[in-house]
Amino acid sequence: MSALRNYLNKIKPNFEEGGKLHAFRSLFDGFETFLFVPNDTAKTGVHIHDAIDSKRIMSMVVLALMPAMLFGMYNVGYQNYLAAGTLASASFLDLFIFGFLAVLPKILVSYIVGLGIEFAWAQWKGEEIQEGFLVSGILIPLIVPVNCPLWILAVAVAFAVIIGKEIFGGTGMNIFNPALLCRAFLFFAYPTKMSGDQVWVANESILGFGNTLPDGYTMATPLGQIGAGTDVSASLNDMVLGFIPGSIGETSVVAIALGAILLLWTGIASWKTMLSVFVGGGLTACLFESLGMTPITWYEHLVLGGFCFGAVFMATDPVTSCRTECGKWIYGFIIGAMAVIIRVMNPGYPEGMMLAILLMNMFAPTIDHFVVERNISKRMKRGGNS
Repeated sequence: MSALRNYLNKIKPNFEEGGKLHAFRSLFDGFETFLFVPNDTAKTGVHIHDAIDSKRIMSMVVLALMPAMLFGMYNVGYQNYLAAGTLASASFLDLFIFGFLAVLPKILVSYIVGLGIEFAWAQWKGEEIQEGFLVSGILIPLIVPVNCPLWILAVAVAFAVIIGKEIFGGTGMNIFNPALLCRAFLFFAYPTKMSGDQVWVANESILGFGNTLPDGYTMATPLGQIGAGTDVSASLNDMVLGFIPGSIGETSVVAIALGAILLLWTGIASWKTMLSVFVGGGLTACLFESLGMTPITWYEHLVLGGFCFGAVFMATDPVTSCRTECGKWIYGFIIGAMAVIIRVMNPGYPEGMMLAILLMNMFAPTIDHFVVERNISKRMKRGGNS
């Protein structure tokens, strides 16, 4: 690493003011600070120094997403071979390679478009590249159907980065989670590509892997079957392990749980927010189950769709969620409750996690405000009594 550090120090003057590569200063700065902790130190004011910066935090979140991403690739191949009736003759490698080839273009499009806009924006404003899209770039491909066209994904990523983040001031200033905003844009602008039975199973062979399915082949997700008023065909075991149709990274509870353990162990995600989402969703689902308003059990609501993925990776976003400790309980509880309410009360939209989190993103600052004001009021009363 010392050789790389010395090489970067050697070429760095070319990217500074007056250098022949000054136009790419933001790109060099982003690459350098990703590899090494900056040597710059604060000269004035009060600052908190820590051994980990935001880039390392984002990198850890990406690592936590790896189990869900890798299983999602395998499940894409699994669903294709299952639909074609050739699952018995396929090897593990056949399934994974097919899924890898199907998912990789979406990851590339997400990063190329998103980071391209980030680099151009940073250079235009003369600022350093912000690291927020390191996580959003991998989240976005994991929360879309496998058959989402690449050009539509590119448009949605551009919308999420420009309208959802950069116009608010960039990473740390955005109100809404960019990945969820991308999914919301896709859902409302191109509903036929984000819902319906035809979008969940990759239907074309890739480089000799997989099967070309008949035109018009359909396979509904379990939540889609509930919305259509039919019985859920998947077993609880398949729901937990993830062998069901769905968005690429949202199907496996086990894979998501592995990511959750890493986030909680490193202290990056708030266990209060995460737990309160499940408590709110579980209690609300129990209420609807007791009233006979839902055909599945309360715990099946928690393992289906994007509930677990949203609770672990979306609701805990430190930028768009509540910061106060009490606020985290309130914020998470309402997200879980709202997700189940939307599912049960609106049959036309069986997945409610996206809208629930986006709604609470908007109210998170308000919750924090009232929590802080309440604490100030209590302290003033104690001071007055003394």
